[in-house]
Formats: sequence, C-alpha cells, structure tokens
Amino acid sequence: MLKIMVHEIHGNCPVHQEGDVILIEDLEIDLNKTDCLCTHALDTILHYSTALENGVSPVKLGLSKEEEDTAFLQCVDPGEEYTGGGTVIFKIKIR
Repeated sequence: MLKIMVHEIHGNCPVHQEGDVILIEDLEIDLNKTDCLCTHALDTILHYSTALENGVSPVKLGLSKEEEDTAFLQCVDPGEEYTGGGTVIFKIKIR
C-alpha cells in the first residue's frame, strides 16, 4: 500500500492542500480514503506506484536520499511563474 501525502505546495495549487492524502493499494486508488486527486499529479504518481508497491527501492529510483520506505515526487505543473498555478511535492510512505 502507498500512502501519498501532500508534503509541500509551491505557488497556488487549485486542487490540493498540504496534508491531503491519496491511498493506493494494489491496482486501486481508494477513493473513500483519498481527499482529492489532481490529473497533473496522477501522471507522476502512476509512473512510480507499481514499482514502489513491488519493493523497488526509492533510493535506487532516485526518489529518496536514504529512506527505503519513503519516496518524494513532484507534480508536473511548473508553478506560478509559468502557469499561474503551483507545484506540489508528494511524500509517499510505502507500507
């Protein structure tokens, strides 16, 4: 299972707030336990979710400096200067 938390927001994200949670278990996003999900973020998250759920090291993937149970990802929106939006840093806990 992956518990994905909105760790930081740089700029203005129209969807997420810090502390929002997204839960993924196997091939399913648990919509009952997910606060919200932006389509910009979904692309980035899904790119790594299967690997992380199947034991690939976030350190080896370059998604963490040293924590084997935590990965960090960033939404694809480049933020205020370019889009008027904001970019989100997600912290993923692997359970």
